[in-house]
Amino acid sequence: MKKGIHPENYRPVVFKDMSNDDMFITRSTINAKDTIEIDGVTYPLVKVEISNTSHPFYTGKSKLVDTAGRVDKFMSRYGNRNKK
Repeated sequence: MKKGIHPENYRPVVFKDMSNDDMFITRSTINAKDTIEIDGVTYPLVKVEISNTSHPFYTGKSKLVDTAGRVDKFMSRYGNRNKK
C-alpha cells in the first residue's frame, strides 16, 4: 500500500439508526457533533436514517412509505386499470 494516503485518526464511533434505534460501535474518522454515553464511555454519535437492521433488502420486509397520501392518490388514479 502507498504510505501517507490513509487517515491516522481512527477512533470508536457510535452509529445510530433513527428508524429503529439500533446502535453499533465501529472505528471511523467521521466528524460528529453529538455524543452518547454507553457503559460509562462517551463516544461521538452519528445518526443515520437507514442501516442493515432497517433496510428492506436485509430484513426481507418491504415497507411502503406514504408521503402525504401519494400512494393512495396513485392507486385511485391507476390502480384499477387491469381489473377491466
